[in-house]
Amino acid sequence: MSKRLAWWLAIRPATLAASAAPVAVGTGVAWAAGQFAPGPALAALIGAFLLQVGANFANDVFDFERGADTAERKGPQRATASGLVTPAQMKRAMWAVFAAAGAIGIYLATVAGWPVIALGIASIAAAYLYTGGPRPYGYVGLGDLSVFLFFGLAAVVGTYYVQAAEVSWRAVFAAIPIGLLATAVLVVNNLRDIETDEKAGKFTLAVRLGDRVTRTYYLLLLGASYLVPLGMGWQEGRPWVLLPWLSLPLALSLAQRMRTQSGLALNGCLVGTARLEVVFGLLFALGLAA
Repeated sequence: MSKRLAWWLAIRPATLAASAAPVAVGTGVAWAAGQFAPGPALAALIGAFLLQVGANFANDVFDFERGADTAERKGPQRATASGLVTPAQMKRAMWAVFAAAGAIGIYLATVAGWPVIALGIASIAAAYLYTGGPRPYGYVGLGDLSVFLFFGLAAVVGTYYVQAAEVSWRAVFAAIPIGLLATAVLVVNNLRDIETDEKAGKFTLAVRLGDRVTRTYYLLLLGASYLVPLGMGWQEGRPWVLLPWLSLPLALSLAQRMRTQSGLALNGCLVGTARLEVVFGLLFALGLAA
């Protein structure tokens, strides 16, 4: 593996596509409310990408330093663990990306006020402390909750807020399925690594629940994601919000794979779940904006 490829893998491109979903949904809500603002929307998208990359870099280096990334790991090779990127280089890249995200946050704060700064600081802290710091919360089973809050609720509602300068309950409800699907991506990752994580003392929720219950948990996350548009469509009397149901065949395919696949085969399920979040999010954004 070349050093360039190592950096590319550290970015984890599949997660970048998924990080666009909450921005699309928040923008869809803003469009329907007549509050769409292209500049803040684009800045929110770039900020989401940067926060995701920063979190991925942090995970790459800190999991290596804590012994969670070993030759036994079933996922793609990590840049720091490969030896092609040193821990110091990865940490410098991580802080550079977080600084860039902070710069985006400053711009958005000039548009929507100080709450954006508070949200940005909290998001960067959450990305870093997931695997970094003296007591990383990802090692005690709190990663799922953090992903739901920051890559679901905060991302969708925050995207709406920087365009409308207010919080909308419609944005909050629309954020729930995106948060659930983002969590499902993490669940597949942690299920695949359940054995090596336990050996390294990384007690993710998957480690705590065990293989069988984690698979059921994943299916529940996918199923609950489709109930929210159904409820919103019934409450609002707007059938367009049911557009995410067009992605149901993909979800059913993933559900079948989750019941039967293990180990390396889960890498495909991981990519597929990230793809589901993107497709679901884009369809939901269109339905919300209609």
